[in-house]
Amino acid sequence: MKKNDRYSVIGLMSGTSLDGLDIAYCHFWKETDSWSFEIERAITVPYAEQLQGLLKESTLLSGEKLANLDIEIGQWYGKVVNDFKGNASVDFIASHGHTIFHQPEHKLTLQIGNGHILSAETGLPVIYDFRSMDVALGGQGAPLVPIGDKLLFQDYDACLNLGGIANISFDINNKRIAFDISPCNMPLNYLMNTVGKSFDDKGVLAKSGEVINELLSNWNSLPYYHGTYPKSLGYEWVHHNFLKKINVDNYPPQDLLCTSVEHISIQIANVINSIPHQEEKVLVTGGGAKNSYLIERINGHLDSGKILNVPDDKILDYKEALIFAFLGVLKVRNEVNCLSSVTGAARDSSAGTMVGF
Repeated sequence: MKKNDRYSVIGLMSGTSLDGLDIAYCHFWKETDSWSFEIERAITVPYAEQLQGLLKESTLLSGEKLANLDIEIGQWYGKVVNDFKGNASVDFIASHGHTIFHQPEHKLTLQIGNGHILSAETGLPVIYDFRSMDVALGGQGAPLVPIGDKLLFQDYDACLNLGGIANISFDINNKRIAFDISPCNMPLNYLMNTVGKSFDDKGVLAKSGEVINELLSNWNSLPYYHGTYPKSLGYEWVHHNFLKKINVDNYPPQDLLCTSVEHISIQIANVINSIPHQEEKVLVTGGGAKNSYLIERINGHLDSGKILNVPDDKILDYKEALIFAFLGVLKVRNEVNCLSSVTGAARDSSAGTMVGF
């Protein structure tokens, strides 16, 4: 693809919370040295019950079954894109895929949703597998969104994402750094599943509970929180340190939710308070930004002058799909889309596998 200054891209993002596939039709254009964007349309398509079940058990599947699931997810992504795009003019698809394993210390990261199958199903070029190169270079392979934070959201001092895992990015000495802060929606949704619901609307149930101080203290003392960046979290860590330790038999769900929210809020506020600016304008996106009680508790722990800004719903819900579309733009231009200052890799890279170009 020739290097130009305007692109129309479909971005796909499937997060650790398994809510569904975020799909955004985005336009990007560059004027002088600055990028602008528009999200023309965006939706979230829930996973069919069978696919969601397979994804939940994916780390336990045999190699053959996991390979088949990779193909099945790629086919489903293709159907979703075909239903979504209509007659829109699309240059290419940029797909994050769905993370199954993320163990950068073993140079292992796997996102399924086969890019070749997706390209064949849609007839469009595809960029996928955005993490493997960085991991091969000794990096964490995550988070990848900070380059988009830096180039698309320059009006903010920091960008906080409250997804399955909470992560943040900001500049220190003109260098972008970013890291995963703590679990977020993953344990909250897990707890809501135990009472037959998918999420805690506005945090109402959590707000009705009381903090379990011993559990809160145990979580706050986990070694991860005292380690320096770059660092990242995966499902395995959350499952081992949180989900296996949540005892729904001994405590009411509202108390476990309240304790989880308090823990998440403390860890997020600790990081924002540590950013060396007296005043801080923080963009907050992801599903957790709609959890009013979570936002309230984060604000309760923030220092004076640190301000959370929740944007309109389109950016709130689809910022990650937008930025993966943008990572694709940078890749086709052969420009850096993965920052070693964020991931700890040996060097910056232009990551992603291109199919059908």
